Order: sequence, then structure tokens, then C-alpha cells
Amino acid sequence: MTRPYVTLSCAMSLDGYLDTETPRRLAMSNAADFDRVDQLRADSDAIMVGASTVRRDDPRLLVRSEARRMLRRDAGRAETPVKVTVTKTGELPTDAAFFVLGDVEKIVYCPRDEAVRITRALGGVATVVPLADRVTMAAVADDLAGRGIHRLMVEGGGRMHTQFLVEDVADELQLVIAPFFVGESQAPRFVGEGRFPWNASRRARLTETRPIGDVVLLRYALSDRFDTHAARLAEPQGPPDGEQPV
Repeated sequence: MTRPYVTLSCAMSLDGYLDTETPRRLAMSNAADFDRVDQLRADSDAIMVGASTVRRDDPRLLVRSEARRMLRRDAGRAETPVKVTVTKTGELPTDAAFFVLGDVEKIVYCPRDEAVRITRALGGVATVVPLADRVTMAAVADDLAGRGIHRLMVEGGGRMHTQFLVEDVADELQLVIAPFFVGESQAPRFVGEGRFPWNASRRARLTETRPIGDVVLLRYALSDRFDTHAARLAEPQGPPDGEQPV
């Protein structure tokens, strides 16, 4: 069974941070880029974030554009992609936007030994899927393939990006660079420590550099599936809606 095509999507500061140390969320991008991200969501079958992102940012993970939602409906799809997260502890607020917004399936992956407890804690707000003692992104991708997911968008945070990259499961990275520094050592970073497959001996292939207002999109091919996927996927459409896609 073919795994989903996995796109990592991230916006970071010039010094590699995703946000500030404080709970206040820092917008890294601009309206035009938020609209690009909305298109990427609309093109995806599922969107994945880490449990810490659910707790810290309370993301909605919805397709914001009505036109894009309508196109999905016309194609016989749900208005917004399936939502996916991973947890070891089950410490997820059941009133989070991840769970309560969007008439789509919510999937929570967890270690096998914790499945009963986490299922009870979530109280039916999501489908809890136990995997092995340690949840890997390869196992998540394999399970999603069995659920009919062909395109997976990973929106972070840093731990999720690190795991997908270290395991060499990602096919593409779309990285936006904001024109400022954060400079806070405890702020969340794009990735953590790890043995990454892309290094001085194996460089990731840069396929696109696109200025979007005051930010820059860097698009990297991380697998040999990139070219086929890029040729098939339509270019982003629709005017910016000016609203940050959280």
C-alpha cells in the first residue's frame, strides 16, 4: 500500500523559531501566504499537528475559503481535511478547536498500552488508534494510507517536523522565512536534534524560491515522488482572504 504524499509546512523566523516563549501566538507570515497555506490545506486529505501544538496554539485546521470548501464538496469530499494528532499522555483538551470544529473525522494516534486510558479520557471526541509501544511517523503514514489518505499535510510543531524528517517519511518541505528574529532560547524551533538524512553529503533539492510579500517560500523535494506530485497538483488559486489559517 502506497503511503500518503507528505508535505511539511512551516513558517519560521530568520533564526529558526516558530513562535515566542510566551503563550501569545506570533504571526510569522502575511495574508497572501496564509492564503497559500489555505490552498495547501484544501489540496490535502488530512492535516496533522503534534499534541503540544493542539494545547499551545489551539489550531482550527479548517479550509477557510468558501470557494475552496465548495470545490471540495463538489468533488464529493468533506469541506475540510481529516485532522490527525499523536499523543503519549492523552493530555489533550476535549474542547480544543481541533476536536469541536469541522464536521470531519479526528484521529488520535497513541502507544498501544495507553489506548484504553486515552480513549476514556477523550470521551468519544476522536478515533483513538493504538500503534506500537513507540509511535513512529512511518506507522502513522501506513495507517493513514489504509484509511484512504493520499495527501498528508503536516503543520508542526517542531517535534512533528523532526520525527518526519529523521524517519525520512516526508516527500516535500514548504518552508517560509519571516523577515525578523525572535532571539528567545526557550521559544519553539522548527526542528530539534536528530540524525537527519539531509546533510552535507545528501543535500535536499531546492525546487522553488518565491517571494510572497515580505516573506520567502523555499520549497524542497525530499523524495523521488516530488516531481510526479508537483506536476499533478494545480497551482494555488483565489485571492488572499487576509485571515490567518489557524
